[in-house]
Amino acid sequence: MSLNLSDVYRIAHLARIEITDAQAREAAGQLNDIFAMIERIARVDTAGVVPMSHPLDGVQRLRADAVTEVPDRERTMGNAPARQDGLFLVPRVIE
Repeated sequence: MSLNLSDVYRIAHLARIEITDAQAREAAGQLNDIFAMIERIARVDTAGVVPMSHPLDGVQRLRADAVTEVPDRERTMGNAPARQDGLFLVPRVIE
């Protein structure tokens, strides 16, 4: 896939970015380099390669999922400017 200047201008317009001619030429070159690299990667034969979760066979150190602190509702609600029945009251944003 190759991008031309009109493609770059269209992308800039969609992103609401103002771009000069020099910037468009530079961006087109960089984007085309990226697409070329992606095409090279896509050509690699991965048949028979087993997917792995970590490239170095690393293991995630996990801790036990245990409650370590009980929430204190009164302390938490102490900063609420408005509350009702233990819940924060907020201004209505949708009519």
